[in-house]
Amino acid sequence: MDKRDYGIFSLPVIVGALGFFVDVYDLLLFNIIRKPSLQALGLTGDAVFTTGENILSIQMIGILLGGVIWGVMGDKKGRKSVLFGSILLYSLASIANGMITSVGQYTLLRFIAGLGLAGELGASITITSEILPKEKRGIAATVIAITGIMGTITAYFVNQWFHDWRLCYYVGGALGLMLLVLRVRFIESSMFDEVKKTTARRGNFFMLFNNRERFLRYLRGILIGLPVWYTIGILVTFSDKFANEFGIGQIDPGKAVMYQYAGLALGDLSAGIISNVLKSRKKTLFLFYGLVTAFIALYFLYHPDVSTFYLTCAILGFGSGVSVLYFTMAAEQFGTNLRATAAISIPNFVRGFLPLIILLFKGLRTVTGDFVMGGWITGVIIMSVATVAAWFTKESFSRDLNFLEL
Repeated sequence: MDKRDYGIFSLPVIVGALGFFVDVYDLLLFNIIRKPSLQALGLTGDAVFTTGENILSIQMIGILLGGVIWGVMGDKKGRKSVLFGSILLYSLASIANGMITSVGQYTLLRFIAGLGLAGELGASITITSEILPKEKRGIAATVIAITGIMGTITAYFVNQWFHDWRLCYYVGGALGLMLLVLRVRFIESSMFDEVKKTTARRGNFFMLFNNRERFLRYLRGILIGLPVWYTIGILVTFSDKFANEFGIGQIDPGKAVMYQYAGLALGDLSAGIISNVLKSRKKTLFLFYGLVTAFIALYFLYHPDVSTFYLTCAILGFGSGVSVLYFTMAAEQFGTNLRATAAISIPNFVRGFLPLIILLFKGLRTVTGDFVMGGWITGVIIMSVATVAAWFTKESFSRDLNFLEL
């Protein structure tokens, strides 16, 4: 199909956006219902925190592995096959999550859900990047990103309305299965169809490592997204623990996640629009790095009461609104024969790095003997690494994507 047939509200973009909505609903649902679900399984006190931390890490490992599997499949079998397979897997896993009776089952099913969740976003960004004109692909990614973010807000309110964590999982699974019906009319990328006619190697994951320049390009694509998951996975997911250390009273981590994702939606919308106005992904990325650094400092230094703390989580989300940038850049940095492999695996390696960020956080709070100090030192390291990676990343705003990796 000709790119000119598609706009930012065409079927591929709408279906991709709804797919990411369900993806994020399921991905962040555990963060929202972590405490009540683990308490229902008989855990109390510090065991809720440590077990939740471990399950979240296992889920992210599943996402990391799934990013590689679905990425390779996207370049070998097609982008459409990933969109079908991934949503089916995590929808069934989500339904099964509502039936668990032990921590072991919970951990295993969150791992399986992670495998499934890994394919949705990257495949949607890949296919829309390839079928839309270059001046529209960033805005299309913005539509997908902000719709997806609404999935977290929906998860929060579903939990508030029904007060049943098992039902929350059933709803997520049902939404995913319903979306499969819309996927029937989904069209494969013509750019991918053309590459299938060539002799170019497709979906060879090791090609990302057998060339120094390509490997560094890939590594930088991962590192620039780490601040997003530092704020989500450390500062907001464990906001109740930080709030206790700050001495400001009881904080509901699910509510904190909801506030942050409301901010993320506005941040991603702003980042997408600003990058189109500036015609630069990099300049916009540095702008938001500056904002999130200031808001991280605010998180640690200013917290007079509970309401202000929730507001801080929201503006922290706004400053972290660079997801749309690194999603799009992941697709724009690589040739068609490796694009799905890179664009699907990069966001999931960013997510999958969360266990390492948590491990770093654990080590620092152990060494310093201070939970809060461990948190902010972790932030300094993450922001420094991301900034250096962004500095050496090439601008990709108006790049023609019809090229191959040799």
